[in-house]
Amino acid sequence: MLENGTVVLDGQHQVQSSTSIQEQELRAVKHGDSFALFDTHGDVVGAEATPEGVYFRDTRQLSFWRLTICGTYPMLLGSALDDRVDALIVDLTNSSLTNRTGQRIPNDVLHFGRVKFLHEGSAFERLSVRNFDQCAHSFSIELTLGADFRDMFEVRGDKRERRGTHAQPRCTPDGVEYRYTGLDDIERRTAISFAPKPDFISDHKVRFDVSLAPGERKVFYTQIAFTDDENENPTRAYLEGYRALRRGRRDALVGRPSIVSSNTSFDAMMARSIADVTTLTTQTPQGPAAYAGIPWYCTLFGRDSLVTALEMLWYDPSLARGTLLRLAELQAVADDPAADAEPGKILHETRLNEMANTGEVPFRHYYGSVDSTPLFIFLAGEYFRRTGDRESIETLWPHLEAACAWIENAGDRDGDGFFEYGRRNKNGLRNQGWKDSHDAISHADGRLAEGPIALVEMQAYVYGAWRAMADISKARGDRAAAREWRAKAADLKQRFNATFFDEKLGCYILALDGDKQPCRVVSSNAGHALLTGIATQRHAEAVAARLLEPDCFSGWGIRTLARGESRYNPISYHNGSIWPHDNALIAAGFSRYGLQDAVARVFRALFEATFYFDQQRFPELFCGFGRRHGRGPTLYPVACAPQAWASGAPMYMIQAALGLNVCAPDAVRFDKPSLPAFLSNLSLDGLACGEASVDLDVQQIGPATSVFVRRAGENVKVAIGI
Repeated sequence: MLENGTVVLDGQHQVQSSTSIQEQELRAVKHGDSFALFDTHGDVVGAEATPEGVYFRDTRQLSFWRLTICGTYPMLLGSALDDRVDALIVDLTNSSLTNRTGQRIPNDVLHFGRVKFLHEGSAFERLSVRNFDQCAHSFSIELTLGADFRDMFEVRGDKRERRGTHAQPRCTPDGVEYRYTGLDDIERRTAISFAPKPDFISDHKVRFDVSLAPGERKVFYTQIAFTDDENENPTRAYLEGYRALRRGRRDALVGRPSIVSSNTSFDAMMARSIADVTTLTTQTPQGPAAYAGIPWYCTLFGRDSLVTALEMLWYDPSLARGTLLRLAELQAVADDPAADAEPGKILHETRLNEMANTGEVPFRHYYGSVDSTPLFIFLAGEYFRRTGDRESIETLWPHLEAACAWIENAGDRDGDGFFEYGRRNKNGLRNQGWKDSHDAISHADGRLAEGPIALVEMQAYVYGAWRAMADISKARGDRAAAREWRAKAADLKQRFNATFFDEKLGCYILALDGDKQPCRVVSSNAGHALLTGIATQRHAEAVAARLLEPDCFSGWGIRTLARGESRYNPISYHNGSIWPHDNALIAAGFSRYGLQDAVARVFRALFEATFYFDQQRFPELFCGFGRRHGRGPTLYPVACAPQAWASGAPMYMIQAALGLNVCAPDAVRFDKPSLPAFLSNLSLDGLACGEASVDLDVQQIGPATSVFVRRAGENVKVAIGI
């Protein structure tokens, strides 16, 4: 426990929410640094350790918002997200009511339509009410509301001995305002205004007295502002915000290819995934970058944002550019052990909340991930190959050099030529790869590995980084440097395969511990070694075969840890669960080595799992129980949904299945393209290549997959490798 009362499990500020997000079917919307989790009715009931609420900069600014009609909860007709504006649409009706004068209102005669969205530091709602009865009705609409200003880490489960000060709520004729001054001396504000004005308003209660003639409709608008800007008229602000969101969503699709297949369920999954990545993408001063996930990680994460951009690269390279430039801006320039920062290191996460500002959690600008830095370089190389954008690469060049210097020096903590991590802040993350739970890296007997720890995937990412530096150096005219980087990569590849492949396991080991003892554990991490090409062909084939055995492959995907390992737990976060992004990266590695049958098995399993997910949306992870006839996958209780790298996974799976590579300025190549069994046709229209684009049909004709070019821009070359 920290001195201020924050409960920490071995440096892990882990999610300890007492309520399953999955069982509540919460609805998420986001814009900028705001996000909201509503229930299916469009209400918020945010208890101390439950995630519902409206959040701004990692603080819950609205914790209670419940609609009643004459004191009775309305009945739900439908609840869905409108992806054209990222808005929640809810349809409700009344049960049998008795109004304040004793008049009875029969059930199902009143319709209530709610539209809720976020825009520019405000939450908006339009409530429309219509009377479908043959006679007039009078009734009251009540809203119960409150703002607890809980820090995100409090909602996640951290305990605090002290909090800031709540001011007395201030009521006005058209609204109510809540204010809270945190221990960081920042005053946070939630100002609620209504149009038309309520008939009654108090600190936590608002009432509208409504009379409707037969067929009559009335509309009520709400704006909930979190900044100190003066509230506009809620009606005008709502309409302007709605139109701006609609324009933004349309603009986001410009230049992106359209994806249409022979399978409407697949098309729905893809539409959901694209919409979710768009929702989680935030416009930073340097360009678009994906925030990690709602609710726990709705902020910039180096690793998550980089992987999401990699998954989406063939489809939308602008996300990679914005992510790289933003992370370059936040690259560490000084040594700061409290933040696990060293010059050249790429960010793990950044937070704007009270507990980060006061140091109760170390995550204001936190650099405790070992793999963000090589992934930053690797993505830069992939982005350059995809786009040929010399200007952005020149801007990034000093940051790439600094990142390489960090890897070669601080990244090799014991000087053995492999790359390790070891936390420098006891309250930081114990494990600093993508599996960063405190118990994620262990030996075969279950003992936790002690650092500095050299992860299998870290070596692969560094190999990819060295190859990227070679390609970029060559393009910049420095052939000598290119040769040096290739030599570094070749040396690492030779030593890696000699050290990390275990013939008895038939797989790469999970890691080397601080004593250079192998963690002889079969895990999904081994599959990441195939992503960048560090594996030999023989080892790649062995890893693919091992990861598709029943103890690793559940039928819904590849588990993070093989069943039978000491720490296997299908309900754990990293020791036996299934992560869509993990499977997508592994499938991309399979494709690199021409293992298309393995790609197809993973792709099909993940696709069929989506039939059981709310809105056909990939969650951050789900449980690793084996697939059984008549049963769907088991949900993980506090998984983020939407989550950026999970949402980007289907896009990477398409690339893997098709063996698709787009190389500026004029080359589109398919290596061993193979559609999965659930698709007979896939059309890609408007696939950008340099300044031109191409329209393609991929068809399964008998045992062969064929690619037909319907339209190609000038000089675009489409090639197929068998």
